[in-house]
Amino acid sequence: MHHFALTIIGRDRPGIVSQVTEILFRLGCNIADSSCSILGGQFSMILIISHPEYENRESFGDAFTPLEKGNLSVFLRTLMPGGEKRAELAGELCMISVYGADKPGIVYRVSKELGNRQINITDLNTKLVGDESRPVYVMMIEAMLPEGIEVEEVEVWMEALKKEMGVDISVRSIMAVEL
Repeated sequence: MHHFALTIIGRDRPGIVSQVTEILFRLGCNIADSSCSILGGQFSMILIISHPEYENRESFGDAFTPLEKGNLSVFLRTLMPGGEKRAELAGELCMISVYGADKPGIVYRVSKELGNRQINITDLNTKLVGDESRPVYVMMIEAMLPEGIEVEEVEVWMEALKKEMGVDISVRSIMAVEL
């Protein structure tokens, strides 16, 4: 099985996900992992896909032309073997939420604090909420705490940053749910 990273970017409109997944379905691709979001009015999507026969970008021919004609940018990258696998991360999964006035450096300062302590960020989303006169910057981080680091420790580390930047930062554990 050959694996690919497929990225789609363009002005948001209804139906993009349906259009992309129809193309992949008709080609016989499997979607192993995906993420999509609207960033500042731009739709963005990245998928890890596989196909039993396709070996490279050329194998897909002009399958993505309808997307490109619809003003979407399409990038396809062949993954080296092993690049499609889910990361094996040990530790406790937690959610870190940050709320405050929009200003430069929030993402950098929080991610630097986590990175310095070997905390792996597995997902990060930011957005402005509220109205134009009182916008609130919101950042949600899913992170994997290495063994030996507790949620309470992260909260303590974030205290100085909260005060210095004038933001609210909370950390909570995410319990794994078994089905």
